[in-house]
Amino acid sequence: MAKGHRSQIKRERNAQKDTRPSAKISYARVSVQKACFVLDAIRGKDVQTALGILAYNPRYASSVIEKLLKSAIANAENNNGMNVENLYIEECYANKGPTMKRIKPRAQGRAYRIEKRMSHITIVLNER
Repeated sequence: MAKGHRSQIKRERNAQKDTRPSAKISYARVSVQKACFVLDAIRGKDVQTALGILAYNPRYASSVIEKLLKSAIANAENNNGMNVENLYIEECYANKGPTMKRIKPRAQGRAYRIEKRMSHITIVLNER
């Protein structure tokens, strides 16, 4: 049995929630390994520098992460009332998502397995 009344438990749970602005994309069609190359380049940077890095990065994952970062900035500005100039990327990580399994026919009746990987990418911002 839980301690206290149900409303007390809800109040305590809401008090423990993380209030940092964040954005998350699920089922992004980019592998975790390829997304982490881009995320490592922007981790800890302020948002203006990170947007510059993402704009000139040739990898496909950078365009996905750039949209996600712009969403996190908008969340910080509108929901939390934070100043955009003071924001920096506190956390950014990619978790493994489901894998689509496909088969590619090869010579002499064989078949190769193709794995199309997905990832769940999260960006958390904070103010300096």
